[in-house]
Amino acid sequence: MCGRYVMARAIGDLVADSGALEPDEELVLPPNWNVAPTVDVPVVLERAEPASGTEKRREIHVARWGLVPPWAKDLSVGSRAFNARSETVTEKPTFRSAVRARRCAVPVDGYYEWLKPEAGAPKSAKKRPFYVHPVDGTPIYFAGLYEWWKDGSVPEGDPARWLLSCTMLTGPSPDATDVETARAEGVDQPGLDTLERLGGLHDRLPLPMDRDTLDEWLEPEKLSSAVAAGALVDRVRRQAFRTASGWILDEVGTAVGNVRNNGPELTEPLETLL
Repeated sequence: MCGRYVMARAIGDLVADSGALEPDEELVLPPNWNVAPTVDVPVVLERAEPASGTEKRREIHVARWGLVPPWAKDLSVGSRAFNARSETVTEKPTFRSAVRARRCAVPVDGYYEWLKPEAGAPKSAKKRPFYVHPVDGTPIYFAGLYEWWKDGSVPEGDPARWLLSCTMLTGPSPDATDVETARAEGVDQPGLDTLERLGGLHDRLPLPMDRDTLDEWLEPEKLSSAVAAGALVDRVRRQAFRTASGWILDEVGTAVGNVRNNGPELTEPLETLL
């Protein structure tokens, strides 16, 4: 799963890297080394041009992390919907409409995951945080969904009446069979080691996309059925481990566990802090 991540690069850098158009209005988000659910985050999405119906615009928007479906009575559902299980995303009422028509990418610099103590460890043993990020420093684009929610308590015409929210998809972490499949597909030994470590770190993995998959995922045309949406989700899952093989896992200090802590020092490998 992913419940905490880093997004510290400027919107302009994301525009250049993602191929999005320059925003019509200035978007300002401060660097955040400890992003938690319900805060505002950048997302990448595509919209069809109303005039042509065929032209597409790739855009960056600011969304609340934690998806709020249009039928929700209030925002509280979003605090529990910051991740969407890819195995059931086409079925769950919260996500099934969005996965057919409102797909986005959630860009991150890296994310945090906590390793549980081994079986038989003393009760005093605590979870150990790790920062997972690409070796080459490029952004990760996680497969995501977005929705617009209308706040009936806000007057018509007030921009605050409409809330954009998002979630990111997760899938099972790589197991031994997946590692062997990656080996057969030509993933190098450091990449295989990374996949093994990801499998041992947590049983769920936020689903990253390579550039070709990103392009397909962001297509704004509504898919014809849940079956078609499921096929697209399957494609995301099939390439996720190869994309993740380019990551590295650094154990970091426990300060990241407190959401009030925020700064680049949170991503420093533990050995450099000791």
